[in-house]
Amino acid sequence: MNGSHVLLLAFAIGVIAGLRAITAPAVVAWAAHLSWINLHGTPLSFMGSIIAVAIFTLAAIGEIVNDKLPKTPSRLSPGGLAPRILFGGLSGAAMAVGGGQALWLGIVLGIVGSLAGAFAGYHIRKSIVQALGTKDLYIALVEDLVAIGCGLFIVSHL
Repeated sequence: MNGSHVLLLAFAIGVIAGLRAITAPAVVAWAAHLSWINLHGTPLSFMGSIIAVAIFTLAAIGEIVNDKLPKTPSRLSPGGLAPRILFGGLSGAAMAVGGGQALWLGIVLGIVGSLAGAFAGYHIRKSIVQALGTKDLYIALVEDLVAIGCGLFIVSHL
């Protein structure tokens, strides 16, 4: 597979982590479990285990619910940004390794993507809410669908 294509996917899954931190590793875990991504024999082979799939899926559902609560801090706060960076790096690494590229490069691209996704997602969501004069909840639900749908699209193209 084309190396630049793989690296673009590593960055893109990081963007998904910027939108929803745990959705990115959840879709990567599913992809590895379903053999869409080959992580066998790599340091990230655990991502394809049923335990990883279950943990990341349940955590992603919890995150989606938590995002709608009024006391949830901004994704741009240190507490909101840290998991996006962590899971963006993990997910980017899995995409890179699965595509035959360097683990460290996937980590870097996943982190950069997560920062881009977090900042862009925050500002786009805020702008749409203001422009439409609607409740944040409605746009947050659309953002959930975008994160899940685009995440699945990304992992299915490695």
